[in-house]
Amino acid sequence: MNDPFPPSTWERRFERVVEIVPYITLATSLLFSLVPPDQPEGGIPRTLALTALALAWILGTHTLLPTALRGHRVVVTVHFVGVLATAALLSFHDPIFFIYCISGFFLASRFARSKWTFAAVAATSCVLYGSSLDWPQASIQLIAFYLVIIAVQTIAIGGGSIAGIKIEDRQRRYRKAVSDLQTALEENADLHAQLLAQAHQAGILDERQRMAREIHDTLAQGLTGIITQLRAAQRVEDSGTHVELALNLARESLTEARRSVAALQPHQLEDAHLPEAMTALARNWTQTAGVDLHVEVTGDRVPLSPAIEVTLFRVAQEALANVAKHAGATRVGLTLSYTGAVVLLDIRDNGTGVHNPNGKGFGLSSMRQRLRGVGGSLEIESTPGEGTAVSATVPALQEGPR
Repeated sequence: MNDPFPPSTWERRFERVVEIVPYITLATSLLFSLVPPDQPEGGIPRTLALTALALAWILGTHTLLPTALRGHRVVVTVHFVGVLATAALLSFHDPIFFIYCISGFFLASRFARSKWTFAAVAATSCVLYGSSLDWPQASIQLIAFYLVIIAVQTIAIGGGSIAGIKIEDRQRRYRKAVSDLQTALEENADLHAQLLAQAHQAGILDERQRMAREIHDTLAQGLTGIITQLRAAQRVEDSGTHVELALNLARESLTEARRSVAALQPHQLEDAHLPEAMTALARNWTQTAGVDLHVEVTGDRVPLSPAIEVTLFRVAQEALANVAKHAGATRVGLTLSYTGAVVLLDIRDNGTGVHNPNGKGFGLSSMRQRLRGVGGSLEIESTPGEGTAVSATVPALQEGPR
């Protein structure tokens, strides 16, 4: 699994420095140790032997080990203790090897995040200053001075190492949070684009459905009425009345078509409320269909929301159009009931009835869609040969006086 907080470039570079510092400090100390010409007897072989021991320890306990094993706490501890021990031996043999002791400060960083970092730094400081101190000649003041230096150095180096790692952790978390935020923003941008596309398609579909309903409720019904009147004109000698009705229907259909394109409400509702518009609708329908239509309004009339009034008006139009085309009725009743919380529209005829009241024809589907759009419902009851009852129920959402 990928590390959610991978090491930064600075950390990787510092780790490489920690890997090579023991070799560099050991080689530098050896070089300076061999430079003086006045070497004590047997000094050079002992120096080389101790250096070889230190080198073997570095290689055997760290460099030559598998990478996965190097970071184990026990292995890190053994490696550090060995380096510090060989550094102490070399420093007591030749003080110039205090340079090699410095590598202990770098190796102490591997204990970071824990209190052992301070112990590692303190041990390195003790070896460094202890090997350079002339103990037989050392005074109490000098030893106390060295102890103070060791304490300050331990707090400064150990604390700085831990603080640096914690700061780097916070930076990694911040970088990851920024990366996650950027990813989320990109995903949200893609999602936003998809939602916009879907909303656009949904808007197109809604507009198509609206136009289909408007055409069905206005142009289609108007054209049906025109055809009916023109056919009637062909059957009689005095056709003027039927032709006049056909012309009026054509004008009204053209007006309604223009209003539908502009998404305006029916002209009957422009200057009147629903009861008056229903009365005008009934009068025109009776004149066109030649069927007696009785309109009744019950309850306390209240001005309704335009969306509610348009919906009920269009439902009444569609229901009456179905009666004219299919019912063969001689009497029709339209009742508009204000009952407080809801408004009811009932249209009943004494025609042939409907064989499938739950049919999926466009007209019935259009009425149901309109009513659902305003939180209403539609019920159709019919018995073959005994007529049909269409009942629409909508919430009585009111609007202030016009």
